[in-house]
Amino acid sequence: MKVAALTPKQRAAWWALQNHVMVICDGAVRSGKSWGADHAFVDFAMHGPPGNLLLAGKTQDTVRRNIIDPMIDIFGGAVCRHNRGTREFYIDGRRVYVVGANDERSQERIRGVTLVGAYVDEASTVPESFWTMLRSRLSSEGARMIATTNPDSPQHWLKRRWLDKADELDIARFSFRLEDNAANLPASFVEGIKREFAGLWRKRFIEGLWVAAEGAVYDMLDLDTHVVDELPNIGTWWLLIDYGTATVTHALLAGIGADERLYVAREWRWDAHETHRQLTDAEYSQRLRDWIETGADGVWLLNGKPAPVPVRMAIIDPSAASFYAQLRRDGWVRPRDGENDVLDGIRYTASLLSAGRLRIHRSCQHLLRELSGYVWDPKAQERGTDAPLKADDHGCDALRYGCYTLRRHTRRWIASTAKEAA
Repeated sequence: MKVAALTPKQRAAWWALQNHVMVICDGAVRSGKSWGADHAFVDFAMHGPPGNLLLAGKTQDTVRRNIIDPMIDIFGGAVCRHNRGTREFYIDGRRVYVVGANDERSQERIRGVTLVGAYVDEASTVPESFWTMLRSRLSSEGARMIATTNPDSPQHWLKRRWLDKADELDIARFSFRLEDNAANLPASFVEGIKREFAGLWRKRFIEGLWVAAEGAVYDMLDLDTHVVDELPNIGTWWLLIDYGTATVTHALLAGIGADERLYVAREWRWDAHETHRQLTDAEYSQRLRDWIETGADGVWLLNGKPAPVPVRMAIIDPSAASFYAQLRRDGWVRPRDGENDVLDGIRYTASLLSAGRLRIHRSCQHLLRELSGYVWDPKAQERGTDAPLKADDHGCDALRYGCYTLRRHTRRWIASTAKEAA
């Protein structure tokens, strides 16, 4: 056991597991929560009372990525062994059940089992029903549970019903900040990770605060900074599309500039309510094709000169199955389902804006209007969840699909922004 590698707070969380029924480590990303929890749980598995053990998280893949693989790296294959085929995990020869908990039915996977130890990764992402069931399964003598989590809404069930009642529930709570682990991280990485999160997520994931999502979703949007009148040379283009049959279909033409920024160059929008006409999938496809081939004003002008726009791919609303099929049949562009994790997509779009790596042409007036009025839903916040208000958001959705789906092309920009600023 690499005790010497632990910070004082990590060491305290480890020892607390020996004296408390539950230990919860919450706080900033890369603050050392999981490192300390990994050591604590492996030690418990090797020296604790006999009985069944369990690792849990949002999915089995996230458990493997966030807990199992790091444990193998830390302690080696002689102590921690994972059979990827059967998904069985062993600590010092002791079998550990691995469970994903991504919906309300997840509690059924542990119903009836008796546990002596459990480790929950990203606890705020599992359903409350699963957490409650898991707690009831820890009925063996000397049973212990440890969990890690990033902060969420202050109305989240984990905060209100467990962390805020830590003293009366025999919970040892340790709140981690990025500074708690700064000695183990390169200064350039710390600066880079701070730039990767903006707005709400900066407060939660960097400052470690359980704060409400309120006000503007993109509170870092600056029309003087993020809006441009000219576009750089762009070699690769994508269509970003939010599709609506009886409502609004909003398409954005986006490309990567030579200056390593993502540019939204033009927009196309069809509002079935305003026009009093609903287009068919074939009509949408044809009109978008005509728009791309001729340009909004008859010809595309980049830097004042006519320029071809070879669209590489259309990233579309993943629920638009019929339109996806239509684009495939027509063959003029290759469709791809956009990644539709709403909060992660918003967070990544906010990161690009904050890092100065996303620019929007002034002609995209509908998108700019929507972004300026894009706000968090206060009723969702009262329920302890985060969600943007679903009103006049078609361009926002199209932009989110594109930014998040294209992140493999743009993620390195955020880190390079930190290096440039250093």
